[in-house]
Amino acid sequence: MSDDPLPPSSPTPAPGRPAVRTAAVIPAAGRGVRLGPGAPKALRALGGTPMLVHAVRAMAESRAVSLVVVVAPPDGAGEVKSLLDTHALPGGSWGNTDVLVVPGGESRQESVKLGLDALPEGYDIVLVHDAARPLVPVDTVDAVVEAVRDGAPAVVPALPLADTVKQVEPAATPGEPEPVVATPDRSRLRAVQTPQGFDRATLVRAHATVTDDVTDDASMVEQLGLTVVTVPGHEEAFKVTRPLDLVLAEAVLARRRLNDGF
Repeated sequence: MSDDPLPPSSPTPAPGRPAVRTAAVIPAAGRGVRLGPGAPKALRALGGTPMLVHAVRAMAESRAVSLVVVVAPPDGAGEVKSLLDTHALPGGSWGNTDVLVVPGGESRQESVKLGLDALPEGYDIVLVHDAARPLVPVDTVDAVVEAVRDGAPAVVPALPLADTVKQVEPAATPGEPEPVVATPDRSRLRAVQTPQGFDRATLVRAHATVTDDVTDDASMVEQLGLTVVTVPGHEEAFKVTRPLDLVLAEAVLARRRLNDGF
């Protein structure tokens, strides 16, 4: 694992397309309280392996991604680096992908910015991926990168909603009935996943200027007045947030290992 990686060569670009390099930032400093007491969410085991390791592998599976920056808890960078070294390939490698660990901040937004600050020059596209989405397929990663290469400043994988959605007036007391005020048109709504992909300069500008109403990195780019586009997401790229999600992730991983030798 390199502490100061030089950008490796990217896959050969299509004729007429300039070569670009892609890096992924994985913020992994959160505690994940909804999963219950224990290790930080990113370090919870999935199939005997920490979710963070699965997330790094998911990024490294893409030939487009040549660097992964893992943003660790502020006081846990050494522990995370040791953990990743343990799960790397012989020789400490992740195939053609370098992995760098840096300490994070108190918020996700701060951690992503610290990951951006750690990127060497020479990377034109940045993916931001949740460590709690350990099973995102490589085809989804590649689709996001391709859309940024085609000129989109920001790209998010997204899925249509299966359930009807109600807008409510929040109750003053949790658990109290909440009156419905609207039923949005479900056909115009999407559930957004990660990795989210960005032109690097655009994401850097967003983090330098946007501080309010931040729900994800794409929403920051929206506040710059730029267009965010979607590409098809995948049902297996769900976020592991609650204990039931972990049960589902274990089932998906077991099926992959049975069918694909994953």
